[in-house]
Amino acid sequence: MTSSSISGLGTFERSHLIKTGLRAAVSTTLLLAIYFVFPIAHRAHESVTLRLGAGLALFIAILANEIRLISNHDRPMLRAAVAMATIIPLFIVIFAWIYLTMAQSEPAAFGGPLTRTSALYFTVTVFSTVGFGDIAPKTDVARLVTTVQMLADLAVIAVVIRLILGAAARGEARQKEPVK
Repeated sequence: MTSSSISGLGTFERSHLIKTGLRAAVSTTLLLAIYFVFPIAHRAHESVTLRLGAGLALFIAILANEIRLISNHDRPMLRAAVAMATIIPLFIVIFAWIYLTMAQSEPAAFGGPLTRTSALYFTVTVFSTVGFGDIAPKTDVARLVTTVQMLADLAVIAVVIRLILGAAARGEARQKEPVK
């Protein structure tokens, strides 16, 4: 984006873009802050299936709410940008939390102990399909959860982004309809 295209925007539009950028940054920062600050209790008795199910249920509930908010927003495309800045980091934080709790419950689950940072790093390398290999799942359960994340990554990239952009397009179309 060049400065001429930005200068072509009116003050009203520019302020909305700035507010959207700030909301997106705050959303991502808040999710990461919660991840790094929220205490993670050692609960070996809680199954990985329960943690994974709870995390994915939370993700789906927030995604559904974001799609609803986009469809009804007065600037759906800008709201979609905020939603993306919430949904993608949320997805990554949920899996990082699952990996972290797995590593604390079963130290042999990965090639070494995971800290909050290394769990987040591992999640991002799986999400981005880079997979450096310095952290790897070692138990069948850890491999299964990583496989679930890989498949869910494809769904996030293919389906979730399409849902969000579709909701924004529907919201834009709704606004262009003549008032009856």
